[in-house]
Order: sequence, then structure tokens, then C-alpha cells
Amino acid sequence: MRIAVAKEIEVGERRVALVPDTVARLVKQGLEVSVEAGAGERSFFSDAAYEVAGAKIIADPATLWGEADVLLKVGVPQEREDGRSEVDLLREGAVLITFLNPLGQPAVVQRLAERRVTAFAIEMIPRTTRAQSMDALSSQASIAGYKAVLIAAAALPKYFPMLTTAAGTIAPAKVFVMGAGVAGLQAIATARRLGAVVEAFDIRPAVKEEVQSLGAKFVEVQLKEETVAAGGYAKEISEVSKQRTQEVVAEHVKQADVVITTALVPGRKAPILVTEDMVAQMKPGSVIVDLAAEQGGNCACTEPGKDVLWNGVTIIGPINLPASMPIHASQLYAKNLATLVQLLIKDSALQLNFEDDIISSACITHAGEVRNQRVQEAIAQVGTTV
Repeated sequence: MRIAVAKEIEVGERRVALVPDTVARLVKQGLEVSVEAGAGERSFFSDAAYEVAGAKIIADPATLWGEADVLLKVGVPQEREDGRSEVDLLREGAVLITFLNPLGQPAVVQRLAERRVTAFAIEMIPRTTRAQSMDALSSQASIAGYKAVLIAAAALPKYFPMLTTAAGTIAPAKVFVMGAGVAGLQAIATARRLGAVVEAFDIRPAVKEEVQSLGAKFVEVQLKEETVAAGGYAKEISEVSKQRTQEVVAEHVKQADVVITTALVPGRKAPILVTEDMVAQMKPGSVIVDLAAEQGGNCACTEPGKDVLWNGVTIIGPINLPASMPIHASQLYAKNLATLVQLLIKDSALQLNFEDDIISSACITHAGEVRNQRVQEAIAQVGTTV
């Protein structure tokens, strides 16, 4: 069974799908691992380190992709500079495991089905105890939450902790985290470590105890509808509930020195949590870090990939924050992928048991078909058929 690790070509992507330590463990289990030359350079893992781990370094991408039984990536397959599509480099019947963004890029999914590629979207791994070690969405979100606080602290023209000096006492910064998923909880923990006073809001009342356990105050909003989707994710709520939520959080946004927003709905534009009116009420010098920028942003003033100064407030819309910490991001992602590979491969042969909830949830295309109903609907909406 040949496992291949591709070099990422997306601008700004510095992660790699497997690191040398993980390669060594797979090789010991009898798997053949090939790594595209330079795949780990931007994550500070050399070709020589992969060779020591037992991998074969392949310079030609077409050879690597074409010979792979299982191809591991970080990002969605791209068009290469030479005009070739990475999807078309895969042989028929190959397995692709990566962040696929199937709801956001259904055309890529359609093409994978046409190529009869068995494609696994790592972000579709269910949020269950059994699947925790494969949950790359969580491992990468934790990095984003941590880095968001560091970005905010660097941009804020104030201290984070309380300081008592000969010149007087400095009050601690007030941080308001919107969304208490993995990224939000890590943001809370990091802001507390830096000495800030932290409040947090989430439409899911069940996360209240987790927020409080980290030393933050939970801002509660009573809503008369279900707020939790399958897998424990936040569910998109009605316009009435959105209005009610905005009314409650507006005062907390106004008082905050830093606001960090993390709310995402898979496959849809991010909900607006911070309106222009809210930003206008914030103190000059305040900072917003919008982790939903890639999906439009939770703040009405966010511009993805840019820092915006709006009415004295700095709004930062970072893109792909995990890639800014490529060493640990790659190590965690590699462990996630290796664990999934071990589930899929038994006795050096691919075994797809669709009765397994992990395999069934994450497998998006197989045998020329799109298996996920929501992705089928997304394909239909853009006027394509499989």
C-alpha cells in the first residue's frame, strides 16, 4: 500500500500532511511512504529527515500523484502553474484525504467523483469520543484560537494583565470571545494566561461550564429554539434569535478592549455577530480579531486577509491561521491523518466499512458517486450533475 504526501501549492499554506516521526511509524507498520520533494520545507522538515524516517522522496508531482494508493494533503486540490489540475493527476480508484471544503467547493467534489476517486474530507470527521484522535478540524482550530489572542495582544495599544507600578495601577484588558467551540475555548484560556479579564458568549448553553472552568464569565442569551446541530456544532438560528442575540451582546462588545469572533456554520456564510453600530460604540484603540474572515466574517467591517481601521477600532481578518504555526500544526494534523489511515488500512489493504460512522461521515466520493446528500444539493445548486 503506497501512501503519498503532496507538497502544498496554495499561497500561504505552510503545513504538510505528514511529519517525519509519523512517517516512521507508518513505515514500521509495513506501509510504503513517498513524499514530494520539498513538501516539508515550509514546516521546517527537510527531505533528509523524511528519508531517515523511511520515506522515498519523489521530485516529479505527476509521478507521486499517479502512483499513490492513498494521497495525503492539507488543502483542497488546486490548479497547478503548468495548467494541470491536481485532481487529474490522481489515478482512478485512488484515495484522497485532505481538508476538502466539500460544501464550499462542490465542483471539485464533482470532478473527484468523475475520476472515481475515493475522497475523504477530514473536516467531516464526526465530533465523537472515538473520533477525537482524527479530528483535524479541532486540532487546527485550537491553534487558530491561540494565535488570535497573540495577534490581538500585539495590536492592542494596552497591556493585557493588571500591573501595579510606581506610576500607578494598570487595569487588565477586557476580552470578549464570541463562540465557545474549540477555537473560542483556546482563545479564552490564552487570554486568561496573559492576564486579561475574559467574557465569552455562545448560543449553545451547554458550553457554559467549559467557559467558566477556564475562569471566564459566560454571557447567556435565552433563545426559544434549538441551537445545537449534529455533532455538537452551533446551528444557524432564525433572524429573530439573531436580533435577540445582538441586543444582549452589544453592551459586552462596547465595553471590550478585544473582541475575538469564532462563529462558523459549515458550508454557509459566517453569521454577523458584530454590526457596524456595535463597532461604532467601541472605544478607540480596541481590537477585533475575526476568525470567521474566510467565510465572510462575523464582523460587518471585516475584510478577509486585511487589517482595517474603522472608527478608531482595528479589525483583523486573518486567513488560515494554523499555517502561521506550521511545525505544531503539521505535527497535530499528521497524527490525525495517520490515525484515520490506520482505520482505513488493515493488513496492507484498503477496507472501507461504511457501517463505521467515521468512514461513512468523512467519505464524500466513492465509486463514481457523491455519497454526501448535502454535497449533492450543493452541486445541484451550482447547476452541475454527477
